[in-house]
Amino acid sequence: MSTAKPFARSACAVANSLDIVGDKWSLLVVRDLLHGKSTYGELADSPEHIPTNILAERLRRLEAAGIITGTPYQKRPVRYAYALTPKGKALGDVLLAFVRWGRQHIPGTMVMDQRPANGGSAAKATATRRTRKARAK
Repeated sequence: MSTAKPFARSACAVANSLDIVGDKWSLLVVRDLLHGKSTYGELADSPEHIPTNILAERLRRLEAAGIITGTPYQKRPVRYAYALTPKGKALGDVLLAFVRWGRQHIPGTMVMDQRPANGGSAAKATATRRTRKARAK
C-alpha cells in the first residue's frame, strides 16, 4: 500500500515545485532569508513591499512545506525568527538561475545591492527611462 500523496495536477516536477513556490512572493521571501533577514519585520521591509497578510500566509505555507522554520524569540506577543531548512537553502540554486536569466534578458535589472545588468548605475538607468518617456511625448 502506497503512502504517497496524489499530485494536485500531475507528477511533473516543475508543476509540483510551482505549487509550492510558484506564486509571486514565496521566492522573494526565500531570497531575503538567504540574504540574512530573519524576522517578520525585516521581511515586511523588503523593497517589494509584500502586504502583511500575504507575508503571514506565505510564511505559514513555506513552513508547512518544510522550506523554513519559525523559532519563537519573544513570548508576549509571540514573535518568530525564520530560517531556511536545508530544503529551503537548496532553492538558492533556483534563485541564482533566475538572477542569471534576468540579468541576461531584462535590461536594467539588478541583483540586490548591485548595479543594473546593463553596467550603468541605477540613477543612470532611471534617467535614461525618463529621457525616453519625455521624447515619446
